[in-house]
Amino acid sequence: MLNSKSVAVVIPAYNEETQIINVLNSVPSFVDKIIVVNDGSSDATEKIVLDYIENSSEGIKIEKPNPVFDPSNKYNAERAYAAQMKKEDDALPSVNIMNKNPESDRVILLSFPKNQGVGLAVARGYKWCKDYEIDCVAKIDGDGQMDSSELHSICSPVTDNGVDYVKGNRLKHRSAWFIIPKIRFFGNSVLSVLTKIASGYWRISDTQTAYTAISKKGLESLALHKLYTTYGYPNDVLVKLNIASCTLTEVEIKPIYNVGENSKMKIFKVIPTVSYLLFKSFFKRLWIKYFFKDFHPLFLFYNVGLVTGILTVPYGIKIVKAIIKGYEMNYEPLLAFIFLSFFTFQSLALAMWMDIQDNERLYK
Repeated sequence: MLNSKSVAVVIPAYNEETQIINVLNSVPSFVDKIIVVNDGSSDATEKIVLDYIENSSEGIKIEKPNPVFDPSNKYNAERAYAAQMKKEDDALPSVNIMNKNPESDRVILLSFPKNQGVGLAVARGYKWCKDYEIDCVAKIDGDGQMDSSELHSICSPVTDNGVDYVKGNRLKHRSAWFIIPKIRFFGNSVLSVLTKIASGYWRISDTQTAYTAISKKGLESLALHKLYTTYGYPNDVLVKLNIASCTLTEVEIKPIYNVGENSKMKIFKVIPTVSYLLFKSFFKRLWIKYFFKDFHPLFLFYNVGLVTGILTVPYGIKIVKAIIKGYEMNYEPLLAFIFLSFFTFQSLALAMWMDIQDNERLYK
């Protein structure tokens, strides 16, 4: 526990037989529960974790709370929350709890019969923690690329300062440029810029790291069965948390590579798919947060800027064709292009400025 608050760590693992023991051994003693989600591994990951549980001492006992309903109140909030929890459980892929004593074991092993994707593996781990009302839930990978000694600095903003979500930031570390492979540095930079715009968390700079901690409140604000299923889930989480007005901070962590990990991520496949996810997520955030939940002028400026930007395109094409073919044209397309371009830039710049100002309150 930290500051009298329960702490758990979720570890998604897919074919990590060579790394998982080192990761489990490195988790500090203040962590009450370690939730390993075996994502349909075809190697010995499941057996290794089961043997580890068999030879480990018991942790603190945490029982699943039973909500108390007021039968006379049909609008009972606890009843509605329980219905949402059941909906999540039914929608998420079924998982096998491999422990004999899951409430008293420190390490909990959840196993998917077949591979589901890292996003769903994390969602299942989060669901277990949500069911047991864990106060702070960190997430590390099973491949050893995250230093467990940094868990205290990742979790303490949640347990001590009431922050809803904490993200590790490798790019702040002085060794980042030398250690992170350049192709990953490039991919991270591209997706970080897009995630700033889509999520509304404009200060974050290392959006792709999945070394995070989330509060009980933050976890309750997520519909876990709707999380993105693969490598775009950290970006999806940020958008959903921003819509729920959850607070966020970043903590410097060290980048770790070449420790025996076997990366399953294909950067040139991930960038297009995550970019499309962020494109859709931007409009989702815009409409839900700034139109349906609470209207804000930035909603108008973003949409007006996007519309005028689209109207600019045909005039731009006419001008380019005229330049390439060398024929004269009247001033109408040029004037329209200049006017629409200026109006588009002005509207989008104003909308972004309002967006940044409105979300400043979410940083701690």
